[in-house]
Amino acid sequence: MLKAKEIMTKEPITVGPDTEITHVTKLLLEKHINGVPVVGPAGEVVGIICQSDLIAQQKKLPIPSFFTFLNGFIPLTSIKHLEKEIQRAAATTVADIMTPNPLTVSSETDIETVATLMVERNFHTLPVVDNGELVGIVGKEDMLKTLMKLEA
Repeated sequence: MLKAKEIMTKEPITVGPDTEITHVTKLLLEKHINGVPVVGPAGEVVGIICQSDLIAQQKKLPIPSFFTFLNGFIPLTSIKHLEKEIQRAAATTVADIMTPNPLTVSSETDIETVATLMVERNFHTLPVVDNGELVGIVGKEDMLKTLMKLEA
């Protein structure tokens, strides 16, 4: 059974939380990749940023609904959710829109588990971490390349 270490991209491209959004966008387009791990000062994975995060930044902000009760306004949507959406729309750095604490797999994770996570959770990119250290990344393209090799 194949393991993540056999199909992963070793030495993946990474960015830091303070990286500008424009730089990440350019990087994803130039390298033809879907996402990159976000690493902290010690090299630990603190987040992941994908094309979908950048696209979501452009979506329409939800207009909060209120109803009145005894002359008071009661929100029907979470103010915290609205604040988060405003922060994402105004983001200038990776830290503002990355997915923090992403799900990771180990190098010993079998590809069936990786495929299941990608399909069931709609992940396009999974960081591979061993003993707290980023050792690679598995993307959908890595999975497709593996499938093509198995077919041949």
